[in-house]
Amino acid sequence: MKIALPVDEGKNETGICISFGRAPYFMFYDTETKDSSFLLNSAAESQGGAGIKAAQLLADNKVDVLLTPRCGQNAAEVLQSSNIKIFKTIGASVRENIQDFSAGKLAKLSEIHAGFHNHGGR
Repeated sequence: MKIALPVDEGKNETGICISFGRAPYFMFYDTETKDSSFLLNSAAESQGGAGIKAAQLLADNKVDVLLTPRCGQNAAEVLQSSNIKIFKTIGASVRENIQDFSAGKLAKLSEIHAGFHNHGGR
């Protein structure tokens, strides 16, 4: 299974970014191989629609699960139509959130906000 997390830096000891669409990087974690990799989020600098573009990036990279603190409605619709499940992170530790997800401790993200639409969201 391929997990994605919005993160602040392209390194393993990074924190989870509060903003999904405008996160500087996405961390991909493979639950089978335990390998992680990073992707520069090209949607972060978009004038508008960063969440939608970021969601499409995850779909294009064949992600199964997104772990994030929050997500906008339009991005959530793209993710859901790509069968990407969205779970709410707890705290800022990437490692702990991956462990909590694997242990079944993270809840599905139920509070999808309307989006920030050109307000930056950070």
